[in-house]
Amino acid sequence: MTEHNQLPLNADDNLSEGDSQLFRLRLFVIGASPNSIRAITNLKNICEEHIKANYELEIIDVYQQPLIAEAEQIVALPLLIKKSPGTERKLIGDMSNTAKVLKGLGIYSES
Repeated sequence: MTEHNQLPLNADDNLSEGDSQLFRLRLFVIGASPNSIRAITNLKNICEEHIKANYELEIIDVYQQPLIAEAEQIVALPLLIKKSPGTERKLIGDMSNTAKVLKGLGIYSES
C-alpha cells in the first residue's frame, strides 16, 4: 500500500515544518497487530499534520512481503525507514511520540 503526496524538492536535510521536500517513507509492520495499527495511524496523523502533501508512505506487511523486509535487514517491528530527503534514518516503535518521530525525520517544529 502506497500513499503519495508530492510538492517540489530542495536540498536541506534538517527542515522546519513549512519546508517542501518529498519524504519517502517505508513503514514495516507485522499483520494487523495492535502495535502495527497504532504505528500506521500515528504516522499518518503526523504526516498529515506536519509534512502535509510532501510525503510518500509505503506500508509493508512483512508477512506478505518478506523479501523486502529481508533486503532492508529488518530487526524489529514496527519500523519506519526515512529514505529521503537527506540521510536514511530508522525509527522503531508505534510512532506515538510525535516529537521523537519529527526529530527522527529531521523535522523541527516551529513552535
